[in-house]
Amino acid sequence: MAYFVTGATGFIGRHLVRELVDHRDGQVFCLVREGSQQKIDVLARQLGTDRVVAVEGDLGAEGLGVDPAWVAEHAGSIDHLFHVAAIYDMTASDEMNEELNVGGTREALALAQALDVGCFHQVSSVAAAGDYEGTFDETMFDEGQRLPSPYHRTKFESEKLVRQQQAVPWRVYRPAIVVGHSETGEMDKVDGPYYFFGVLKRVRDVLPAWLPLVGVDLGDTNLVPVDYVAKAMDHLAHVPDLDGETFHLVNPEPQPLVEVVNTLSAAAGAPQFAVPVDRTTTQRLVPPGLLPRLLRPRTIVDQVLHSDLGRIALEQTIGRLGIPPAVVGHVTFPSVFASRRTEKALAGSGLSVPLLEGYASVLWAWWEDVLDDSVRSNRGAVEALSGKTVVITGASSGIGRVTAIKVAKVGGVPILVARGREKLEALRDLIESQHGEAYVYPCDLSDLDAIDSLTKQISEDFEHVDYVVNNAGRSIRRSLKLSEDRFHDFERTMQLNYFGAIRMVIGLLPRMREQHSGHIVNVSSIGVQTNPPRFSAYVASKSALDSWSNVVASELVGYGISFTSIHMPLVRTPMIAPTKLYDRFPTISPAQAAEKVLDALVDRPHEINTALGNLGAVAHTVAPKTAFRVLHLAYQVFPDSAAARNVEGRGADGVGKSQGEQIALAKLLRGIHW
Repeated sequence: MAYFVTGATGFIGRHLVRELVDHRDGQVFCLVREGSQQKIDVLARQLGTDRVVAVEGDLGAEGLGVDPAWVAEHAGSIDHLFHVAAIYDMTASDEMNEELNVGGTREALALAQALDVGCFHQVSSVAAAGDYEGTFDETMFDEGQRLPSPYHRTKFESEKLVRQQQAVPWRVYRPAIVVGHSETGEMDKVDGPYYFFGVLKRVRDVLPAWLPLVGVDLGDTNLVPVDYVAKAMDHLAHVPDLDGETFHLVNPEPQPLVEVVNTLSAAAGAPQFAVPVDRTTTQRLVPPGLLPRLLRPRTIVDQVLHSDLGRIALEQTIGRLGIPPAVVGHVTFPSVFASRRTEKALAGSGLSVPLLEGYASVLWAWWEDVLDDSVRSNRGAVEALSGKTVVITGASSGIGRVTAIKVAKVGGVPILVARGREKLEALRDLIESQHGEAYVYPCDLSDLDAIDSLTKQISEDFEHVDYVVNNAGRSIRRSLKLSEDRFHDFERTMQLNYFGAIRMVIGLLPRMREQHSGHIVNVSSIGVQTNPPRFSAYVASKSALDSWSNVVASELVGYGISFTSIHMPLVRTPMIAPTKLYDRFPTISPAQAAEKVLDALVDRPHEINTALGNLGAVAHTVAPKTAFRVLHLAYQVFPDSAAARNVEGRGADGVGKSQGEQIALAKLLRGIHW
């Protein structure tokens, strides 16, 4: 089969193309604007295929602006045309919605007719249901519903165009609110519920997670992850005898908005909302159908949105928090979207909408790591890093990856260093998609000769090297009792964490001396201050790097070269994943850790510590015997991991052993590696 996809570089389109490449044969032709060929090239490279082919055109042009010669050549050979391209911005103007949603659909249909395609697949939206109250199933379309916004109206009108024409067979897909990938969290922009993530972050940073907040029951919403939408469309498009039907790609169970917010709050580590008076209370007194319309939550929201005073109030409140007032009217639905026909058509495919609780954490992590643009308003970071080169080791994941993204957001140029080229190139593509600049330098940082070649190459490629972030590291959690016949644990850890780091700095020092400036940030560990048991190899390597930096700092300060050591608390990164005990430990996120790295780059302090780390250092100085007794207690409470003991099976990590003591000690001494 052959496919034609509009909006192939957009959010849903990109995932649909992936499904077609992974599960179908034949070429996938993708409509792209003039000058945007590289977007398809990047997509094809990421998918590892030559079956994705760019076709130049324009959503606003006649017949989508596709060359008539190309149309003539491929007429009758395109089995499926997926019209995914549209504007999904709820704050966009009426004119923009009309041009892209309605006009784009009209021209896509004209192209489909000219190509004599086997089936035209229209990606509509549940927004076509407007403000219809009650159950809205796949057979329903024009039910006299009010269309309260340009987005609602143009989704309705574009779907109407598809239904009224008879030139080509068609199928319509109505997704609910589409959020990120349920496995990776991948999302391309802040929209819909993501507008509220910044508020959750602010609340998390100022209030403890255990503090309940008062919430209001505003009704139900409906979220689906993009991977479900793409997989379902791919499957439904290839089921025979379904032409002329509509499919609701929705969560079959309505999701109360306050429950969704609380699920995301839990993922963020923010306080959750309690609703003293919700529908379960009010419905006992007044059935929903008998409640006066003016007193229904949805009606109240609409009245506020459509009054001058209400709009001003929203602009001066939530608008100042980065939430467009127009978004408020789109987060809940008066309709309940039935999907029985869709579920029947998907029977046997294994496809279903996953529970939000199972993927909320990855949605939050992707937003915090990639989409959170608050750093752009950090004037100090912009002034300090704009146009500056920042060498970041261990950039392919965790702290290094998020640091690179944030550096690029403020105008810096991250030089990405790690062992795997593929992950580094994916990170570079991500940074460039956000209009940043980055460069990839794969290197095995445990190979000292490879580091020498790397530093030589970087010095030749860049006129100046302004910053180095020594982030790459190896962590080993193993008691000395289990390490007595594993001396290589100490050698390997020292090789990467200490020798590799100082070899990198030494290799770049000539350029820094020449430019008479430079700053090195060492991502160290709170363990250097607190000396937790079972980390002798890891803490010793980080302590060595600290001591080396403290000594050479006095030699290099005259050249304008300085150092910062960050004694980082426990961070939720792939490095700690093998230790299952940490699944229940209080940790900071990679994004929170990256913020500490940015502070080090901007302010250049000698150290960045936590209060608990400082307390541990003081305790070891003032009362070392007492400190060792406390640490020995922790040594007894927390067992060696299954990986350290080379055992497998349920309970092998000792997670259930002394569970109460483990949780209490981990929360009391938050951030320490145990």
